[in-house]
Amino acid sequence: MNPGSIALIALAVGLVIGVGLSAIIAWARRSRVTNSEATSAEVPHGAAEVLDGMDDAACVVDASGLVLATSPAAARYGIAVGAGLENGEFRELVRVVRASGIATTETVRLSRSAVSLDPRLVSARASVLGGRLVLLILRDITEQERLEQVRRDFVANTSHELKTPVGAVILLAEAIESAADDPDQVRDFAARISAEAIRLGQLTRRIMSLSRLQASDGVTETEPVSIDEVVAASIEAHAVQAESAGVELIRGGDRRAFVRGDAQTLIEAVGNLIANAIAYSPAGSRVGAGVKIDGETVEIAISDQGIGIDEADRERIFERFYRADDARSRRTGGTGLGLSIVKHATQRHGGEVRLWSRPGRGSTFTIVLPRIDGPAGQDEKKAKKKNKKKKHARKGSATAEDARVGNGENA
Repeated sequence: MNPGSIALIALAVGLVIGVGLSAIIAWARRSRVTNSEATSAEVPHGAAEVLDGMDDAACVVDASGLVLATSPAAARYGIAVGAGLENGEFRELVRVVRASGIATTETVRLSRSAVSLDPRLVSARASVLGGRLVLLILRDITEQERLEQVRRDFVANTSHELKTPVGAVILLAEAIESAADDPDQVRDFAARISAEAIRLGQLTRRIMSLSRLQASDGVTETEPVSIDEVVAASIEAHAVQAESAGVELIRGGDRRAFVRGDAQTLIEAVGNLIANAIAYSPAGSRVGAGVKIDGETVEIAISDQGIGIDEADRERIFERFYRADDARSRRTGGTGLGLSIVKHATQRHGGEVRLWSRPGRGSTFTIVLPRIDGPAGQDEKKAKKKNKKKKHARKGSATAEDARVGNGENA
């Protein structure tokens, strides 16, 4: 073998050995870094910045249960850097995930003692971050769960309420068919079918109104609304009901108050209060509608001299389909949705509903709404119209006086 071949072989062997040593050194370095990360109790680079930008509550917990880093929202749950997790369910979730290495999500209900908030429902997700650290993310799903429960209750209650009039109509229709030869019974059954149909229509309309108000686009188009016109329209719509019940409707208070909103929605809300007041008032009593301008708000109070509301019922009186006096509500055609519509309509207009009541003395429901200035020129137009009427009245009086003088009445 010549010297050139030996040199080439030596060079190749040296190259292979060099590459192998480089690979071994690189592998050793990677192993050392990986082992260091797996056993490190330090928050990975960049994790703190990510936590700072999170809206949800989140924290990084080490093997001893100590919190190393948090997001700003974590303070709402009593989680702070340098302290342990106070909630036992959170600690157990972190322990299980660290042992299994598998990310896990659980729903946890927090009581007042756990956090400085009202009882909340939280979705907690824990995942491994490195070898010894666990990332815990908390998402408040209380409102989401409440809306889902509201939806289930609404469907169940609506189905139950609709069954009664629908079932009655079916039974009465069958009764009419079997009593076809008795005109008196047919007329009686037909009248009862008509009453049930009216009740069914009223219930359907109110369900649709409530659904519209509870939707995100409940009140989309707003404009200045005259409270004078709202109250007047509400009273006029229930004048016949009041006359039939022997109840006097009276109106008083401030005038020329304006709010921003939807006139028809407010008329329906005030009308529901007036209808309830009439239904629960004895004959010969009064139902009053009063308006008060109080700084930046307008108060519309509907008062009656009826049976009043027990204290136990006041907390639930605005719930859908809730009736303080179920038997009386059914006799008067009540749907249990009127006050719920009032509540949601008022909230949609940025206001609130207040209740005062004493059993045997009556009740007062007060709608409080943000007040706005009237449309430009509105008061001026009304003043001009009023002055014009006065001038016309004076002119008419003068003409009548001249006529009397001409006829010799003052001679």
